Amino acid sequence: MAKDKQKVRRPRAETPRGFRDYFGTEVTERNRMLATITEVYHRYGFDPLESSAVETVEALGKFLPDVDRPNEGVFAWLDEDAWVALRYDLTAPLARVFAQHRNDLPSPYRRYAVGPVWRNEKPGPGRFRQFYQCDADTVGTPTVAADAEICAMLSDALEATGIPRGDYQVKLNNRKVLNGIMEVIGVLDPADPDAHAARRGIVLRAIDKLDRLGDAGVRALLGEGRKDESGDYTEGAKLSAEQAEIVMGFMAAKRDTGAATAARLRELVTGSDTGAEGVNELETMAELLDASGYGPDRILIDPAVVRGLGYYTGPVYEAELTFEIRDEKGRPRQFGSVAGGGRYDDLVKRFTGQSVPATGVSIGVDRLLAALTAKGRAGMVAEGPVVVTAMDRARMADYQRMVAELRNAGIRAEVFLGGGNMGKQLKYADARNSPVAVIEGEDEQARGVVQLKDLALGARLAAAIETNEEWKAQPAQMEVPRAELVEQVRRMMARRGAQG
Repeated sequence: MAKDKQKVRRPRAETPRGFRDYFGTEVTERNRMLATITEVYHRYGFDPLESSAVETVEALGKFLPDVDRPNEGVFAWLDEDAWVALRYDLTAPLARVFAQHRNDLPSPYRRYAVGPVWRNEKPGPGRFRQFYQCDADTVGTPTVAADAEICAMLSDALEATGIPRGDYQVKLNNRKVLNGIMEVIGVLDPADPDAHAARRGIVLRAIDKLDRLGDAGVRALLGEGRKDESGDYTEGAKLSAEQAEIVMGFMAAKRDTGAATAARLRELVTGSDTGAEGVNELETMAELLDASGYGPDRILIDPAVVRGLGYYTGPVYEAELTFEIRDEKGRPRQFGSVAGGGRYDDLVKRFTGQSVPATGVSIGVDRLLAALTAKGRAGMVAEGPVVVTAMDRARMADYQRMVAELRNAGIRAEVFLGGGNMGKQLKYADARNSPVAVIEGEDEQARGVVQLKDLALGARLAAAIETNEEWKAQPAQMEVPRAELVEQVRRMMARRGAQG
C-alpha cells in the first residue's frame, strides 16, 4: 500500500498586519529627503544621535501620546527580570540618553535623530505600526529663543525638501495660554491641578475637533454634548454659555500679525499669571522670528493648535501643508499636518529629579514623502544602473573590467549575472530602468568597440523602426571605441537627462 504523503505546512508569505515593505525607489526617495532635512539640521549646529531601538518600559514612562495606558501602546516583553519595549518615539529615548550621559554632554545639547518607531495600535488605512520619524531637539535651554530656532529650522527644512513658501505654515501656540483660559473659565485650579481633569480633557478634545466639526459642533461639546450622524452621543464639558464663549474666542483669536494675536490672547487670559506668561513667550518668539525673516507667511501664532498639550509645558508648534490634493474619491482636501513639536521641560526630570528644559520637533517622514510625491517632487521612477550584458560567459572577467571602469568613474553599473539570451538581458535592463546597456560580442571585441544602447530612447523609437539599417542609423544605439566606454556612456546619460 502506498505510503501517504505527509502534507507540508509552509509559512504564508505575507507582511504582518500593520507593517509594510519598502522597495528600491521608496527607500531611495526617503533617504534623499532625510539627507536634505538632516543637512539643514547640521547647518544649524545639531549633532546626530543613534539611540537603542529598545528601552526599558520604566524609561519610556507615561508620555505615549493618544493613549490612557501607555504600556498598552508599545511592543513589550519580559527580559529576565525587566520589561523592555520597542521605542514608540525618539523623544523618550533622548530623555534617557541625556540623563545617563549628562556629565559628558555639552549643555545645551542639540541633537537630531532619524529612525523607525513602533506603536502597538490598531492599524488602518495609512496608519502603520512601524513608521519613521526625524527629530531635532535642544536640551538644557529655558529661553523660548530655542523654540523659535526650532520653528525656523523646520521652515527651512520643508523648503529644502521641495515644499515652496506659501504651501505650508508653521503654527504656534502655548500650553500656558491654554492653561490660562482654563483658569479663567474655572476648570483649572493652580492650587489643585488634578481637579476638573475630566472636564479639561473634554474641552481639549473639543478644541482639537474644530476643523472637523466646525463652530457648532465644538460649542455642543463645550456645552451639554453632541450626537453625531450615526446617533452616537458624546458627553459635553457642561460649560456655561459665557464660559464657552471664552473658549470660542480663544480659538478665533488669530489676527494678521503676531502682535495683534498676542494682544487678543492677553485680553482673554486676564487674571491668570500663567496665561500672561504664555502670551509673553509667544510675543518673544514672534519678535525673534520676524527679526530673522520668518514672518506670518511662514510662521504664525494660531491658538487653534492643540497637539498633545498634556505632553508639553510651553510653546507648541505644528507644520501644516496648505495645498490641495485629491482623496481616494477624487474630492479636494488639504494635505494637513506633517510635523509638530514643542517644549517638554518635565521629561528628563523623571530620571534626575531636577527640571531640565527641552524643546524639539518631529517630522512625520512618510507623510512628508507622500506630500512631496503629491507635489511631483518625489515618487519618480529612480534611474537604475548601466547594465553590461554578458554575451560570452567565458569572458566574464572582461565584463567585470568594464563595470569596474564605470564604477570608478562614479557611474552606477552592473554585469548581467542571470541566464538567458540577449533579449532576456535587455528585458532585465528595462525592468531595472537602466539608462544604457553595453554590448560587446566577439565581433565587437575583435574590432575594439562596444555597442551602447539608450534604452529609454530606443523604446520610444522602436515603433517607427522597420529595417536593421534604420535601427543602426538611429541614435538610440551607437558603436564607440572600447577605450572611450566611460566617456561615451556619460555623454549618452547626459543627453538622456537633458531630453527628460
